[in-house]
Amino acid sequence: MGLKQNLHNLKEKYKGTKVAPAFNALHTFLYTPNDTTHAGTHIKSVDDLKRTMNTVIMALIPLVIFGMFNAGYQHHLAFGNIQAVTGGFFSPEFWTLDNFMVGFWKILPLIIISYGVGLGVEFIFAIIKGHEVEEGYLVTGMLVPLIVPIDIPLWMLSVAVIFGVVIGKEVFGGTGMNILNPALTIRAFLFFAYPTWMSGDKVWVNGAVERTNEILAGAEVDAISGETLLGTLAQGKEVVHSVWDMFYGFIPGSVGETSTLLILLGGLFLIFSKIGSWRIMLSATLGALAMGLIFNGIADAGWIGEGSKFYSLMSTNFWHHLLIGGFAFGVVYMATDPVTASQTNKGKWIYGFLIGFLSIMIRVFNPAYPEGVMLAILLMNVFAPTIDHYVVQGNVKKRLKRIKVKTA
Repeated sequence: MGLKQNLHNLKEKYKGTKVAPAFNALHTFLYTPNDTTHAGTHIKSVDDLKRTMNTVIMALIPLVIFGMFNAGYQHHLAFGNIQAVTGGFFSPEFWTLDNFMVGFWKILPLIIISYGVGLGVEFIFAIIKGHEVEEGYLVTGMLVPLIVPIDIPLWMLSVAVIFGVVIGKEVFGGTGMNILNPALTIRAFLFFAYPTWMSGDKVWVNGAVERTNEILAGAEVDAISGETLLGTLAQGKEVVHSVWDMFYGFIPGSVGETSTLLILLGGLFLIFSKIGSWRIMLSATLGALAMGLIFNGIADAGWIGEGSKFYSLMSTNFWHHLLIGGFAFGVVYMATDPVTASQTNKGKWIYGFLIGFLSIMIRVFNPAYPEGVMLAILLMNVFAPTIDHYVVQGNVKKRLKRIKVKTA
């Protein structure tokens, strides 16, 4: 009660000044929204932006924890310190304190930088423009560490976060006004500005880059490879991981994108809490399966020779595409962003289907960077308003026809 009263006193003291948004933001985060409706509403609900953001974060926490264990596990596995787990999701060889601590000390700085730099930019813009600090970055700040490689340099992440918040969000007016998903904007910046740190077979396993540098310097040490399954398939190599490894998440990849099981549970939680759109998730899955089936048909028909650089990913079992790469994570946590996605029900079906369809198409035809979900979602973010426009116009035309029939 004392802290709440002190914050209230600070708000009153600095009310009307440029630093007021900073105190309002802290008070709003800890207690209640700064502006609440007391009367004159048609519908009353307990939902607000803060609770919505916190619900999404709750759905992400299991992925953060799993990512810490998996980061340590992939590190020790690549360096030959342990053997691959064989006991399923609850294998005691995976859930060890040693694995967790390795991942914890690698992922914690990513989270701190993501929130520290991102919220710092938010506060600066709030003070300069004189508006309230918005809660929208609470989710973006948690998403960013989960969609980057484990060994991404912190200064690169800082630059990307600044770019994503300023260019991807603030220039459009802040939370609720952006046309592109801010987290994906940050990842896109990293990919185009620092491509060697966002692809290849070294950046996905903690210590692999450092070991490579030692080899280049003349040290007598063994090379470490940490390719993702997409990277392996794109090069036509044999995959050593089982389907269950893909489903559980015992594979190299971005911090939070490997466990399809936990992503699926998080998606169900978002659907149950009415935060995420089941229409977008389901239609994106159907779109990916449709494109995968088309490619399987092309490969089986012999239209693409086995020597082609596209053959390996084309011939990959169509439903395996749902388990590898960042597809599941992107569909559940990125494509369903209520700001940048389609708003109409029919539009959500079209929007989601095209995301899934284009994700697998880009994945197959871009073997240099075999991950299409990021580009597919960003592309459909741009077209979402157009999709909604034509859906609404179609509904208007149908109603006008009904009126003409009744009056005829």
